[in-house]
Amino acid sequence: MATYPIPVFHYKVSWNNQDIGFSDVSGLTQELQAIEYRDGLMSGNTPSLRRPGLKKVNNISLKRGIVEKNNDLFNWFNNNGSPNVERRDLTISLLNDEGNPVMVWTVLQAWPTKVEGPGLKATGNEIAIESIELVHEGLSVKTT
Repeated sequence: MATYPIPVFHYKVSWNNQDIGFSDVSGLTQELQAIEYRDGLMSGNTPSLRRPGLKKVNNISLKRGIVEKNNDLFNWFNNNGSPNVERRDLTISLLNDEGNPVMVWTVLQAWPTKVEGPGLKATGNEIAIESIELVHEGLSVKTT
């Protein structure tokens, strides 16, 4: 039986146990910074030692088409007038042909740092797309 790579178009995003439709998800990136170290006893032609440093995660960007009477991204960004930032845990699941998760990214304590409305132009015929950029405190990946 042949095994094929999973296509990127079958996924779901959810928070608060509710699936939210987005047309584009990006920023599922993690890095481990390298620290170079040399001490005074190493000879000049000895390469420096490299050790793992801090783990770094990128902001996550989500995009979707604007639907009438749905202002939830802007409401989350504005916190409905509250001075405290509302943090949400997100789950992003890559799905197989049967709709079962193959990979699941769990985003911890996310909050919006940027919300962007569509670019408007009188001669355009594209769909109005809104986007939200999220800062978070951790990203874990689980394969099933």
